[in-house]
Amino acid sequence: MRREHDPYDSFAYPGFSFPDTHPDRLATMAILHGLDPTQVEHCRVLEIGCNEGANLIPVAYAMPDSELVGLDLARLPVERAQDRIRELGLKNIRIFQGNLLNVGAELGRFDYIIAHGFYAWVPEPVRDRLLALCGELLTANGVAFVSYNALPGSHLRTMMREMMLYSAEGIDDPERRVSEGVAFLQLLAEMRDEGDPIRLLFEERLKKLTTREPGATFHDELSEAYYPVQFSEFVAHARKHGLQYLCEAAWPPPTDPCYRSDLRPALEKVAGDDFLRREQMLDFVRMRMYRETLLCRAECAVRRDYPPEYLRRLLLASPARSTAGATPGAKVFTLPSGMKMESNRAGIIALLESLETSWPRALSLAEMEPKLAEAGFLLDGERATLLMRLAVAKMIEFHAWSAPVAEEIASRPKASACSRQEARTRAHVATLLHGTFGFDDPLIRSFLQLLDGTRDRKALLKAMHAEFPAVPEKELEDGIELGLRHFHRAGLLEV
Repeated sequence: MRREHDPYDSFAYPGFSFPDTHPDRLATMAILHGLDPTQVEHCRVLEIGCNEGANLIPVAYAMPDSELVGLDLARLPVERAQDRIRELGLKNIRIFQGNLLNVGAELGRFDYIIAHGFYAWVPEPVRDRLLALCGELLTANGVAFVSYNALPGSHLRTMMREMMLYSAEGIDDPERRVSEGVAFLQLLAEMRDEGDPIRLLFEERLKKLTTREPGATFHDELSEAYYPVQFSEFVAHARKHGLQYLCEAAWPPPTDPCYRSDLRPALEKVAGDDFLRREQMLDFVRMRMYRETLLCRAECAVRRDYPPEYLRRLLLASPARSTAGATPGAKVFTLPSGMKMESNRAGIIALLESLETSWPRALSLAEMEPKLAEAGFLLDGERATLLMRLAVAKMIEFHAWSAPVAEEIASRPKASACSRQEARTRAHVATLLHGTFGFDDPLIRSFLQLLDGTRDRKALLKAMHAEFPAVPEKELEDGIELGLRHFHRAGLLEV
């Protein structure tokens, strides 16, 4: 449990939107595994340890017909969340200060429960109550998201955490504790030879620590409680409370050992047909440090073969952009991350070009059926497997919900009120797709706040010129069009 004078009150933890926690993601994975979850548009969501609502408030804004509840033990983050909710005029969300040990059935039942960055940072009675509450409050086809630091990989993090704690012993100021701890790790790394395996481990961890906000490092690395667990231990704990393992919130990347054919015989020899045991063995191979696990009720029948009829229930989207390939008829599809895929298969090209045209809006397979049929792409078992491979490669996304994003840039463009509110005080905002759009340019921040749907291009230019008179008008005018295109593709502009 947190102390009476909560450290989250004295030193804020930075808030973000986490796409893997969104009810859309949870519902999508549930459908793919044979469940019949409540429609995202009309669901109830509970977030435990919601901090200042940076993750939950954008969900409530984009899903006005759903009901959302958040609780946190710290007073000041909750007050900041409540101020945001009042200013936005949201009626479908309630965030309150509460102790997990003291809440229960009075909250009602929930279709989706979120506990992000919570399980590994609280003592055993609180961890147990968290999973007990999920068992008590989840609806029949409900899904709970629980992230936690996993073993064996987190043994490395524990080692470095202990060194940081020792170096910061006796220091009360949170920022000084962080700076001393990080500096000590840097010293330990520099004391070892270039290319030394231990030095490389330290340097990899330091890359993350030196780019994070101090509040995150303080609460994550220097917290009083820290209890990483093996996957098998977590699953056994969930089972005690009538819950079972559904899947992870995201598929492993294409480079994950689970796709290696040369590893399968060894795994089968040790684990046989036991899927959960195989997952634990894979974590030993991965040296996995972190999991985002989805749980459902023990009585649910879970499937892991992804039949075509499950895919037909979902929407598809892709942020990839196409260019001509190296051979006639081929196309290269490039993701924002820079990852590329080239294909000369007519069905794949038809699929990805349809999704490219509609982005950021998602489409059903039925909407694309005429174009796909013309290209000979009819959904069957083989093509369902192909779609799954494209999803693993992140060339396509599956969705159970259509985000309220603008199909095109309107004459009087409007960014979500939620993002405009965040832009006043942050260098990042949540998109309607529940991603994060970051910026460090004051022009971008000001421009985003002007997009309230009342101004056309001429009025936008006039307002920007009044605020930034030193910037040439032509530069501002060109920047408006470029900025609008960026905002549209990011999912910031609403219907």
